[in-house]
This record gives sequence, C-alpha cells and structure tokens, in this order.
Amino acid sequence: MIKPAKRLKSVKEYYFSIKLREVRQLTAAGKPIINMGIGSPDLQPPSQVLEAISNSLGDATAHKYQSYQGLPELREAISGFYKNKFSVDTNPESEVLPLMGSKEGIMHVSMAFLNEGDKVLIPNPGYPTYTSVTKLVGAEPLFYNLSDANNWQPNFEELDKLDLSDVKIMWVNYPHMPTGTNATLETFEKLVAFGKKHNILIINDNPYSFILNDKPISILQVKGAKDIALELNSLSKTFNMAGWRVGMLLGNATYINEVLKVKSNMDSGMFYGIQKGAIEALQLSDDWFINQNKIYQERRNLIWQLADKLDATYSKNATGLFVWAKIPKGKKSEEVTDAILYDNDIFITPGTVFGSQGEGYIRFSLCVTSEIIKEAIARL
Repeated sequence: MIKPAKRLKSVKEYYFSIKLREVRQLTAAGKPIINMGIGSPDLQPPSQVLEAISNSLGDATAHKYQSYQGLPELREAISGFYKNKFSVDTNPESEVLPLMGSKEGIMHVSMAFLNEGDKVLIPNPGYPTYTSVTKLVGAEPLFYNLSDANNWQPNFEELDKLDLSDVKIMWVNYPHMPTGTNATLETFEKLVAFGKKHNILIINDNPYSFILNDKPISILQVKGAKDIALELNSLSKTFNMAGWRVGMLLGNATYINEVLKVKSNMDSGMFYGIQKGAIEALQLSDDWFINQNKIYQERRNLIWQLADKLDATYSKNATGLFVWAKIPKGKKSEEVTDAILYDNDIFITPGTVFGSQGEGYIRFSLCVTSEIIKEAIARL
C-alpha cells in the first residue's frame, strides 16, 4: 500500500462526515431520524436567482472556462452589496475576490500566508475547519478561549500575555458560529489595533450577518482595517445557495493578489450561470431578508421550546442559523446528544465539535421545518 502524506496524521475526518454516515445508517435501518445537526439551508433560493441562472445557460460564453477573478459584474455586485449593507467602500477591480465557497477561501488564505511552523490564533469554540486547514499547511494552531462570561468576545488581556512572535494569522468569526453572538464595532476596533500592534493578519469570517440580525456589521467598517484585515463572506446561508458554492474575500489589494496567486492554480473559475445567479441575489431588496427571518424566527421560538424540554439555557440575543444552549451542570455534551439520538431519533450537535470550550453545550440547527421541530418536541 502507498502511504498517505504525513500531513494527514495531523487531521481527522470531519465530525459531520462521520456522524452523518451513522445517521444515514440509522435511517436505512428504519429509524425516523430528525437531523437538527447541520446548517444546510432547506429553504429555496430566491426565484429571481433561479431565473437568472436559467436564462444565462444560452449565453455564448456560458460553458467556457471563466476568469479566476470572476465576472467584472459579479465583483461590482459584491462591492455594491458591501457599500449598501455595511457602508464599506471597496475597489471591485482589486479588493474583491469571488470564491467557490468561503471554505475554499480559508484554505487559499492559509496557503498564501502561512509557512511551516507559523502559528495561527483560532477561536475556541470555533469552526473546526480553521484548525484542520492550519494543520494541513504545516502551521500550528494556537487556541484563544471564548466564554459566556465575556459574551464570547476575545479577551485581549489574555491574548497580549501569549507569545505571539510566530503568529501570522488570527481567525475571528462574527456573528460567531456556534454561539450566534454578534461582535460589536468596539470588538472589531480592538481586533484591528491588536493586529497592527503584533503584525498579525486578522480575518473575519462573516457568513451569518443577515440571519435574525438587525444590525449586521463588518470588520472592514473600522478605520484602517484594510491595512491588516480581510473579510470572508458567503451566499450559502444568506440566500440558501449552500450547494452553489459562492463566497467572497474582501480587503487590501495586495493581500487579495497574494490569495489570487493560490486560487488561480487551484481552480478554473466559477461556473458562469452561478455567477449570474449570485449577481441577482446580491441586488435583492431587504424584503428578502425580512421574509426569510420571519420563517427563522418561528423556527427559533420552537427550538427554544425544545431546549426547555432538555433543561438547557440559551441567549435570546443570539443571531445566525443555530441555537447554542447550555445543558445542566455535570452533564457531558456528547453523552447528551448521543442519548437523544439513540432514544429519541433526534440528531443534535455536541458543543465539543467546536473545541474544548464547547463542553457543556449543544447546538441546534434552524434548517428544519416548524412541523419537524414540533415533532421533535413531542418526542421529548
């Protein structure tokens, strides 16, 4: 047998890849599993978006290789979206890079800036991909703890006590996944100042801004942020286009160009029709967000009832596509979620998937219908 690369010793198969395989096996065995574990939107993309992609298929260039930087009109639409929603000015020619999903962007940014042995600040709890990609490129994760006591914001006093000499990148993610906590402009201002002080590239991963959130903000709103910060965003959650794989990276033209060097060697451009659909989505009125959030509000209210059944507590100020709930003291996250899976046929994510600071918590997805959530409540 050919031995795999040594880098694979540093990572494991993604939790959801393993657990969803088990869920499929239980379903195949006749178990009526309710999947509340993963954040894959079940709602349809906007009808105008579907129409735009359909109408584009006959265009002369629709089926050719596309630009690594995306269509100029897509970059214009992204730039316009950031101006309209965040009051952030960007140059669509040099400060905007469309991506085939923001997960791709995490890898591309890491490959563009990290050398073997560099360190990366990663939130705990946080998105597991930050850690796995860091290890795959030969860098070293350096976890910084977030806690409920500090409203899941970075503790800058603790950060300044760390040995930061080899730190190259700091990942932040607001609105925060998995807790749903929003950042404040004060937090972003402190992050920009922290990055400049220690010469660390700050990257905010921002795909949840418009879900159950009245005040979406961007780190790029902070004065001088482009000197030291990049922002990832995605259409997956906002416009129910997860399977389309449309993301974006915005920031300083020099940084964007370094990422483009990696990206242009990794793909052959985003499918033309998907770009046309994305352009339409980015130009929708606020009515789209209002109507989506009415649905998610109803679902979240029911999820709160479900959490009550488990004696779990939660913040009603959280935003995003999930409900993060604290289970009774003394109970273990995976023991609780496994018991619910095997006894009640309901799959919920244990907080430990997102790091050691997730112990004692569970996470519910809002990507299930109200009727299914009511069924889950009945089972408990």
